[in-house]
Amino acid sequence: MAKNPVQIMETVLRDGHQSLCATRMRIEDMLPQLEALDAVGYKALEAWGGATFDTCLRFLGEDPWERLDTLKANLNTPIQMLLRGQNLLGYNHYSNDVVEKFVQKASQHGVGVFRIFDALNDVRNLKVAINAALNCPEKPEVQGCLVYTISPVHTNEKFVELAKELQDMGCHSVCIKDMSGLLKPYVAEDLVKKLKAALDIPVELHTHCTSGFGHATYLKAIEAGVDIIDTALAPFSSDTSQPCTETMVRALEGTEYDTGIDVQKLTPISKHFLSVKKRIIEEFNLKGYFDINPNVLDFQIPGGMLSNLANQLKEAGMEDKYQELLDEMPRVRKDLGYPPLVTPSSQIVGTMATFNVMSGERYKMVPKEFKDLARGKFGRTPVAIDRDFLTKTLGIAPEDIIEDCSVEDAKAKTFAEFEAELKEKGFLNPSEEDVLSYALFPQVAEEFFQNHYQKVTAYKKL
Repeated sequence: MAKNPVQIMETVLRDGHQSLCATRMRIEDMLPQLEALDAVGYKALEAWGGATFDTCLRFLGEDPWERLDTLKANLNTPIQMLLRGQNLLGYNHYSNDVVEKFVQKASQHGVGVFRIFDALNDVRNLKVAINAALNCPEKPEVQGCLVYTISPVHTNEKFVELAKELQDMGCHSVCIKDMSGLLKPYVAEDLVKKLKAALDIPVELHTHCTSGFGHATYLKAIEAGVDIIDTALAPFSSDTSQPCTETMVRALEGTEYDTGIDVQKLTPISKHFLSVKKRIIEEFNLKGYFDINPNVLDFQIPGGMLSNLANQLKEAGMEDKYQELLDEMPRVRKDLGYPPLVTPSSQIVGTMATFNVMSGERYKMVPKEFKDLARGKFGRTPVAIDRDFLTKTLGIAPEDIIEDCSVEDAKAKTFAEFEAELKEKGFLNPSEEDVLSYALFPQVAEEFFQNHYQKVTAYKKL
């Protein structure tokens, strides 16, 4: 019997295909293996949140709430979701009642673990979502995140301080969320030791193999006492995704950290998902393969975004600009006060870098979202942004600079306002889930409803 068995959280149903195949896996691809996945003995299965909600509506013709219901009906293993705090799953901050309603509904439909993060590590943006999850009658696990990044101002000691705040807020566990694969093995060892000494709750580690560190980082973290690691089954692992499940299970066999998972159970599941991967790449004409790039320590783009960015450039016929774009990312990030690059900050910085590269002139065209992030609407950046950059380069008036983002959140549309707006558009009896879908992605959800609902006296599902 292993003395310190490591638990595994499997990502093949969410981050694995988000990182390698632009989140294009359908529920029909998952269904044949849910019973087998359930029997493995995973700590949890990450299957919802992140970009899945948007992609279901926008590209796959699926209702994300129905997908969650299907998963719940076929799984006893806890279903984990990734939630962006006050951003939920969209790209803006939402009013408190929308955040609370979304968390309540997600819990009712089957989410058993809420992994909650804020792109800026600003705990003010986590409080509403964490409290909502803690108060759900279903008693889900609530996990707070340390969004890991490297910069002149980010240290392991600062991350430990943040972890203690999350524990004090009531989180049942904390996750080191290394979305870009920046965490070096020996730095991970030091960080995990410091966290285990400072906390009374489990520590989980999430990384990507983009830099090539992944499996080594996990081994050093495990030796330092990490409780849970995130892995993906072989076809959807490595490169810009998580370390491989089978590899980590075999590496720990016979040691004090043995996971207890029978690797033979994983082989037929992986064979299924290999065929799924091949079909997705062909159907959506995706790149599907990404080389390890140690320079990710400089450009810091998350694995999930890299796959989407590469495919977007390919569609636009601008593949030759890829490296130039990667070089511009760290320059824009420095101007913006070194925010961690994770949704939505990664998309905002990435879009700005793209505009700079495409126009050949920096900050000639500045998107509204970039100005909002710079002026404080999304929270406090790790380093205060240069005032001249704000006012002169970006043209932001001093009175528009925001000190308290929660005041701004209170101005956002309420659930009732989104519901009324949807009814005005002819959707007479929308469910609460439909209102939430619309709140997150108005245009995409409206088009989805029009394509999948039939208008009689009210919109009904076809």
